Amino acid sequence: MTDVLTLQERIKVNDHIVGHKAVPGGLLPLLHAIQDDIGYIPEAVYPDIAKALALSVAEVHGMVTFYHYFRTHPIGKHVLQVCRAESCQAMGSEKLEAEIKAKLGVDYHETTADGEVTLLPVYCLGNCACSPAVMMDEEVYGRVDIAQVVEIVSEVSNG
Repeated sequence: MTDVLTLQERIKVNDHIVGHKAVPGGLLPLLHAIQDDIGYIPEAVYPDIAKALALSVAEVHGMVTFYHYFRTHPIGKHVLQVCRAESCQAMGSEKLEAEIKAKLGVDYHETTADGEVTLLPVYCLGNCACSPAVMMDEEVYGRVDIAQVVEIVSEVSNG
């Protein structure tokens, strides 16, 4: 599947590439800048990045896919992450994640039909004392159940 970038997104990506091509070790900061700006790193720009930084397309692809933080597809307006670490699992996160998937109608790495929420797994939120934990956008919530998660999703979707 080929990424279709808007002209504005293409300009933003090119500006970031120009701004990072002379930076030693600039690939990682460049990838962060692109994702921070347009929400993901389109595979269509890998050749442009590779050329500017004198790398192979495989090296760019390898960096993007090595770090689970990077996304290669657009996401929803909000990101809900469910902790899957051992502490959260011991406190019922597997049941919680199944309930969340059913309520949202999506699986991990998918976005709700309205484009509001993308569901992602995460392997530790550092909130083990308050398991199970989820993170909506940048805010961590502990000791959550399905009713609380539904409320959190409702607040960001309506707010």
